[in-house]
Amino acid sequence: MPRPKTHDEALRVRLLDRAGELLSGEGPDALSLRRLAADVGTSTTAVYSLFGGKPALVRELYVDAFHRFGNRLTEVSRSGDPAEDLVQLGLAYRRAALAEPHLYLIMFTKAVAGFEPDHETAAHVLGPMVEVGRLAGLPDPETAAMTVWGLVHGLVSLELNGNLTDAGQVERVLRAGLAGFSVSVAVPRATTSPYA
Repeated sequence: MPRPKTHDEALRVRLLDRAGELLSGEGPDALSLRRLAADVGTSTTAVYSLFGGKPALVRELYVDAFHRFGNRLTEVSRSGDPAEDLVQLGLAYRRAALAEPHLYLIMFTKAVAGFEPDHETAAHVLGPMVEVGRLAGLPDPETAAMTVWGLVHGLVSLELNGNLTDAGQVERVLRAGLAGFSVSVAVPRATTSPYA
């Protein structure tokens, strides 16, 4: 009879989730492989077997956080109305951040000294927004996506830090800001002076 596999995907996910909770809740000094293994009910051997060590664990945590987050954004169906699509992406962004705040912190802060994130991984967040901009025929969809990201990230960060406590207000501001932005970039500007 084959030996059961104990270092599986479920254990990997539990270790990543707990590592994110430790980093976001107690800081980088709280993340030791021994404590992580004990908290999850496994051995340090299992952690080394799955990740190879702490630097690789942190890297995998960062990449996994962006993949999960990006998957939530790509699940948003397109309506054909770019303004509404941006609003829905912004709301999905907020839901993703609120669902896994411990991972959101890892994605957008320097939670571990010496860890250098890569920009390719962050494309999981910007990609869906750039796509909506392209479909809308915007002249600079990348800049539009960065602007939307800044608005949404700012509001979500304020909410997660306890500066904005009215969830209804956050959603209303998010909707108004995204709808207003998408209308302003979609409306062509006059190319001649009205005084000519």
